[in-house]
Amino acid sequence: MTASAPALPPVVVMGVSGSGKSTVGAALASALGVDFIDGDDLHSAANTAKMASGVPLTDTDRQPWLEAVGHVLHSEPGAGPVVACSALRRVYREVLRGAAPDAVFLHLAAGADLLRARLVHRENHFMPPALLASQLGTLEPLEADERGVVLDTAGGVDEVVLQAIVWLRGSV
Repeated sequence: MTASAPALPPVVVMGVSGSGKSTVGAALASALGVDFIDGDDLHSAANTAKMASGVPLTDTDRQPWLEAVGHVLHSEPGAGPVVACSALRRVYREVLRGAAPDAVFLHLAAGADLLRARLVHRENHFMPPALLASQLGTLEPLEADERGVVLDTAGGVDEVVLQAIVWLRGSV
């Protein structure tokens, strides 16, 4: 970010597993010149093991993780960061906004068939494709009073990053 660039709010790249949160988030952070944090890295070992075994997390399981994500969102006022975090329910997003009130949400969306195909071909990730249905069932789309945008990920990473940057520039 240059000195003349407007302050960048914390950005949450959200969506279900396989939507491209980590890939798009890292590419977006690089394009913006800010830090990228993968929310998956903030899960406890117990949460990771639970998901790896095919068991969805409960809200109790998620609470400390959401607080950790909120902490990193608040860590760099005016300079991002970009954080990948599922943020599937409004109440989860409210926890994040409680820590970083100016956070914005980029909801990455794709059809179930595309998501499933991505998950089946993904390597070295703890989240099994079997949990996709649970995530889709949990997902609560952004509401009109939430600061964010829905971006279709079918077009590829570069296109999504460009759309995100255009939206961010118009919302800052």
